[in-house]
Amino acid sequence: MRGGRVAIVGGSIAGCAAALAAHRGGAEEITVYERATGRLADRGVGLAMHNDRYAELEAGGFVTTAMPWLQLTRRAWYVRDGSAPMGRRVGTLPFPFRTYNWGPLWRELRARVPESVDFRPGAVVDQVDVGPDGVELRTAAGGSDRFDFVVGCDGYRSVVRAAACPEVRPQYAGYLAWRGAFPVERLPDESRWPVEDCVYVVFEGGHAVIYRIPDGRGGHRVNWVLYAAPPSGHGLGLDSPTSLPPGTLTQELRAHARYLADHHMPPFWGELVRLTAPDELFIQPMYDFTAPRYATGRVALSGDAATVARPHTGGGAVKALQDATALAGALSSATTWPEAAAAYDAGRAAVGRGMVELGRGLGLGLVQRTPDWSAMDQTGLEAWWRQADGSNAFGGRRLV
Repeated sequence: MRGGRVAIVGGSIAGCAAALAAHRGGAEEITVYERATGRLADRGVGLAMHNDRYAELEAGGFVTTAMPWLQLTRRAWYVRDGSAPMGRRVGTLPFPFRTYNWGPLWRELRARVPESVDFRPGAVVDQVDVGPDGVELRTAAGGSDRFDFVVGCDGYRSVVRAAACPEVRPQYAGYLAWRGAFPVERLPDESRWPVEDCVYVVFEGGHAVIYRIPDGRGGHRVNWVLYAAPPSGHGLGLDSPTSLPPGTLTQELRAHARYLADHHMPPFWGELVRLTAPDELFIQPMYDFTAPRYATGRVALSGDAATVARPHTGGGAVKALQDATALAGALSSATTWPEAAAAYDAGRAAVGRGMVELGRGLGLGLVQRTPDWSAMDQTGLEAWWRQADGSNAFGGRRLV
C-alpha cells in the first residue's frame, strides 16, 4: 500500500507502534486519536519481554537497546515458612526476560513516531461508521473525519472493536490483580534479593510476581503483582471491564491486599505490599477475550482492542508490538486495503486465540486450582510447570 489516510484510535504503546507500522507501510496521512490528556509517560507499571521476543521486535525495528531495560535470568519460587523472612525457596526455573517500565517505553516509542503524524491528545472517538469505501470517525467534541483505513488500539473497551465485532463480550475470570511499584531504595534490605531474580510467591488461591524494572532515569523500581479473588462485599461492578487507577482503591480492597501479604506471603515479600503508597497501588480485574477476526475490510484491531489475555502470559504490550510488526508487513505487501486486512488477520487471529487459552490455563494452575505448594520441591516444580505452561503454545514460541 502506498498513499491513503490511516487513523489510529488510541495512542498508548499499541497506538504508537501502529502509527510506526502505518508509516512503514506507506500511508500518506496518519492521525492518532488519544483520549488521555495527561502524561502517558508517567505510568509506572512494569512489563517483561522474553529475550527471543526482543530479538524479533528489534529486527522489526520496534525496540532497541537504547530503551531502558533490565535483564532477568531466573524465576525463584517461594512459599511462606513460619517466620523465615524470605520463606522457603521451592525451586528455580530459567527466566530469560528483559523488564521495562511502561512509561519510559511509551516515551521512547512516541519519540520514534514521525513528526508528520498528527497525534491528537484529548481526542475521544465515540462513533465508528464502517463503509465499503472508507471509515468515518466521530469524536465526543462533535468533529468527524473520513479515512481509508482505521486501526483500533483503544484497549479492552474498544470503540473500534464494538463496530467491527459487536458480538465480543469480555468475561470476568473470577479474580483480581493488585499492582504496585515503588523506588528500590525503599526496600529494607535490597541485598537479600538478587537483581537477576523474578520472584514468584505462591500460596493456596493465588500468587505474587515480583521483579525490578528500570525507572527511566538510571535507577530501579520494585514492581509487584498480587493475584487472588476479591473479598466479599468488594463493591466492584465486574460484569463489564473495569479497573481502579492508582489512588482510588477502597479501604476494603487495600486491607485485603495487606491481609494476603501478612498471612500468605513470607515477611520480606509481604512487606513490599505495605511499602507501596496508596497512590502507587491499583486494581486490575482479570478478563479475557479475543476478537474472532483481527481485521476485515478497512478496519484492523491491535493490542488489547483485539485480545485481552491474562497477564500470566507475559503478553500485553509485547503482543501489541508483535501486532504492529505484522501490520507493517501486511500493509507493505498488499495492493488494496481489504487485502492488507486479510493478510494481517491471517497472521494474528490464531495467536490471539492461543494467548487466551494459555492465560486461562495458567490462571487455573496459579490461582484457581493451585497445587499443594508446601509439599513442592525442585523436581515437582519442573514437572508442574511443564504441564501448566503449555509447551506447544505458539508453535513452541512461548511468551511466558
